[in-house]
Amino acid sequence: METTAGAHRSTAERVCDTLERLDTERDVWVSTAHHEHGPHQVPLWFLWDGQAAWICTGATSATVRNVRTDPRVRLALPDSYDVVLVEGEGQCFSDGEAPEGAALAFADKFGWDPRSEEKRFTYVRIAPRTVRAWRGEAELRGRVVMRDGAWLE
Repeated sequence: METTAGAHRSTAERVCDTLERLDTERDVWVSTAHHEHGPHQVPLWFLWDGQAAWICTGATSATVRNVRTDPRVRLALPDSYDVVLVEGEGQCFSDGEAPEGAALAFADKFGWDPRSEEKRFTYVRIAPRTVRAWRGEAELRGRVVMRDGAWLE
C-alpha cells in the first residue's frame, strides 16, 4: 500500500486498502461517550476478525462503562493522512464469556491473553455500520466505503 499524493483510488481500491489496514494495524483510537461525562477517547490494541473489530480493556474502564450505557463507538486508525474511521456498535463480553475464537485470535496477535490475568478484562466487539477512508484532501469526496454495515463497490 503506497501513499501517493493526488492519486484518486476507486471505492473498490479504498475498500481493499481499508481491509488490509484493519487486518494488519495494531493500534486504534477508541471513542465512546457518556451522556453525563461527555466523550472519552483512548488508544488500544485491536483485532479485526473479518467482520468486526475487537478490543480488550479493564472491566471497570470508562470505555466499558460507556459502551454498556451507549453502544455507539468510533474507531480511528492512527494516521492523519491515510484516514480510516469506523463507526459502529459495541457489545461487551466479560473475559469468561468472550467467544473462544476471538479471545484466541487476540492472544495470538498480541502475545498476551487477558483471560490469564488476575485483573478482570472485558472484550468489546465493534460491528461497523459506517466506514470512511481517504488519503488527503483530494480523496474527501467518496470517502464513505461502508454504509449500513455493507461495503460499497
